[in-house]
Amino acid sequence: MSQVTKRALEESLKHLLLQKPLDKITITDITDDCGISRMTFYYHFQDIFDLVEWSCREDALKALAGNKTYNTWQEGFLDIFDEVRKNKPFIVNVYNSVSSDQVENYLYAVTFDLIMGVITEQSKGMDVSDEDQKFIADIYKYSFVGLMLDWIKHDMKEDPKQIIDRLDLVIHGNFKKALEAFARNRTD
Repeated sequence: MSQVTKRALEESLKHLLLQKPLDKITITDITDDCGISRMTFYYHFQDIFDLVEWSCREDALKALAGNKTYNTWQEGFLDIFDEVRKNKPFIVNVYNSVSSDQVENYLYAVTFDLIMGVITEQSKGMDVSDEDQKFIADIYKYSFVGLMLDWIKHDMKEDPKQIIDRLDLVIHGNFKKALEAFARNRTD
């Protein structure tokens, strides 16, 4: 029942974001739209930003399901673009509000998770420290999130497939090269 209530609160928030900006939405607005008490809201979330963060995390889990390999990372990134586009009013509103860092943190977390899946797969049999793997993932994470934030700022007009195809041209084969360079560095 807890997940059902959380999803209902999320839907109410997204519904309200079609009508007004996040900083104008109150917990009373959400609970009235959802048909639950304020106490029920507070049973599940500390505040509206906690609900926003939970919603972003849930969307991220849906977007990444099964796309954490070298052969499927492009699909994973496209799924992230699709999730963001499906939730455009939510993402744009949250991004343009006081909590734009929540959108960035959501994108950083989901992107890091996807890239670490690729790095883990590509580093099998190599002597690359966890710290070095994380460093490589962070480099790619910041690149992708930068592209995504620009896309959001420009009203999501560019075709995500073109962005991913161009990104693939830049990084194709470079996961392995970077891992091999770090592995060589450890043995020198």
